[in-house]
Amino acid sequence: MVTPAGELDHHTADLLREPLEGCVAEGATRIVVDCSELEFCDSTGLNVLLGVRLKAEEAGGGVHLAGMRPVVARVFEITGADLVFTVHESLEAALAD
Repeated sequence: MVTPAGELDHHTADLLREPLEGCVAEGATRIVVDCSELEFCDSTGLNVLLGVRLKAEEAGGGVHLAGMRPVVARVFEITGADLVFTVHESLEAALAD
């Protein structure tokens, strides 16, 4: 489980990319990203999550997003990215799934 906080944009994207790619490299088959502390996500942040999702799926796993605030969820809805991730209303729901 990874919990990004604040803004996920071109200035901070590598701070999330590295631990997520590390999870995949270590063989994690299910990665949960707790988005409840994420206040903003731009296209760079979205691309980080999409890229890690592809790597995780290639390794037989997946990425689950949990607890997105409405402003962040809207970015996923507008781009259609909410259709390629497993999205949960809360961290508890993601962990129970």
